[in-house]
Amino acid sequence: MIGVTACSYKVGPHAVQLNDDKNARAVATAAHGLPLILPMFPELLNIADIIDGLDGLLFTGSPSNIEPHHYEGPPTPPGTQKDAARDHLTLPLWRAAVEAGLPVLGVCRGFQEMNVAFGGTLVQQLHQPGIEHEPPSNEPLEDQYAPAHRLTVRPGGVLHGLGFPEVIEVNSVHGQGIERVGEGLRIEAVAMDGLVEALSVEGSRSFALGVQWHPEWKVMFHPQYRAIFEAFGLACRVRAAQRPRSFT
Repeated sequence: MIGVTACSYKVGPHAVQLNDDKNARAVATAAHGLPLILPMFPELLNIADIIDGLDGLLFTGSPSNIEPHHYEGPPTPPGTQKDAARDHLTLPLWRAAVEAGLPVLGVCRGFQEMNVAFGGTLVQQLHQPGIEHEPPSNEPLEDQYAPAHRLTVRPGGVLHGLGFPEVIEVNSVHGQGIERVGEGLRIEAVAMDGLVEALSVEGSRSFALGVQWHPEWKVMFHPQYRAIFEAFGLACRVRAAQRPRSFT
């Protein structure tokens, strides 16, 4: 059972929890897990109960950005989409899950949450010469999630252990990025402009990886994307086998 973080939205007068299908589909197909959508109710959900009830956690991407006061950053520009409820649940949940040995995978916003949870900071608006990290929003999805730029994979890390080549191409759908890397995090891969695009937790008890790109997009058609979710799913099954279960 793999928790998949949702996002808080308003649809008309109704408060709702939404999640992009591609996240749960990647869990079900490549990780071979049962995806359970986790609502962002920090005032109602106990972090220990979440960890005890799941075999893994996928921290998903989102159009919203982490509020910068969580990493002592300057105020966001006008019009920036936020999700305070998600911030207040996912940031402490990241650290608690890693400490408990729960397998965790962060994607895009989830990757940035990982960095902030461990004391890192973010660049709120990327203006890197040479690489456009965020495609125009009016492009078709096939174009938005197409390979956009290359990464260099660092030797000796999680991605290298999964068989990643030294240089790979990934999609790129993000307007923010890593500034200072959080404490205890290992750089796994960097873009050609130097932007950190993958991190792992040094000395973690289980799978603990975050990536800036979207490996959940058509995961079954991309060998490297699929390898990430397969390794994550394997770690979740190991956790499931170890977790005590009660039957009535």
